[in-house]
Amino acid sequence: MRSPAIPALLSWSGGKDAAWALRALRQRGEVEVVGLLTTLTEGFDRVSMQGIRRDVLHAQARAAGLPLVEAWIPQAADNDAYVASFTQALASARARWPGLAHIAYGDLFLPDIRAWREALCAQLGWTPLFPLFGSDTATLAREMLAGGLRAHLCCVDTTQLDAAFAGRAFDAALLSELSPAADPCGERGEFHTCVCAGPMFSTPLALQTGDTVLRDARFVYTDFTLA
Repeated sequence: MRSPAIPALLSWSGGKDAAWALRALRQRGEVEVVGLLTTLTEGFDRVSMQGIRRDVLHAQARAAGLPLVEAWIPQAADNDAYVASFTQALASARARWPGLAHIAYGDLFLPDIRAWREALCAQLGWTPLFPLFGSDTATLAREMLAGGLRAHLCCVDTTQLDAAFAGRAFDAALLSELSPAADPCGERGEFHTCVCAGPMFSTPLALQTGDTVLRDARFVYTDFTLA
């Protein structure tokens, strides 16, 4: 007899890796994702790092059929502020789902990031899960596209990638144009994405491309709004 699925949160950035982690967990059936946890920045009302609008984020959660747990941090937050917000969000989630003790991440191969998450979760009494960790990212990127995932680059680090990539679709043409130094999934922070469709969603999101701006003389953000 098969054991019941383990309930878990999923750390949700609104990007392709988190979305594909949701798809992987649902396919395997060993873990039931009961909710999404996202960090947002106060004043901007956007997902931290990705810059995805809050209403787009909520549309993603509805399409995934999952409730959203929000963790808010101030602008220019330090690590202590992030940890405090994350801790409070986990406590809120556990109050909603008593006994909840697992949180999944879409991390792919950076061991230092994984070790930091493991240490923090251990400190807070949670167990982290990494369903995509160790994947070959060139293969994974192609699998995402073949599996129906659709996303656009919403943030580009111009120290690693040309600003012209901002706003472009994450597709085969883009992958072919990346330099050999760039990771196909942007795992080293070359770029972040905003997902609008895929097997993890019940229906695709209709998004419109907005302005593209440079922030901190480094990061180029392309805005996406609900049509």
